[in-house]
Amino acid sequence: MPPKINESTKEERRAYTLEAWRCLNDCESCGKCRILRGLDVETLYNDYIEGIREYIDITLEIRNNY
Repeated sequence: MPPKINESTKEERRAYTLEAWRCLNDCESCGKCRILRGLDVETLYNDYIEGIREYIDITLEIRNNY
């Protein structure tokens, strides 16, 4: 579960995001690169890292729009 904004620091949120989207070097099974489509995870989740929007809201937006 991602750290809640009001219970975490910016560094904790960044670390969680980077770990959650870490490359597994198994592109056939993973699918993370396909979801991100070459975009930088820190850019996509910047609002979460900065404490503006929840992780799940951004994740749903990515899945629906990309």
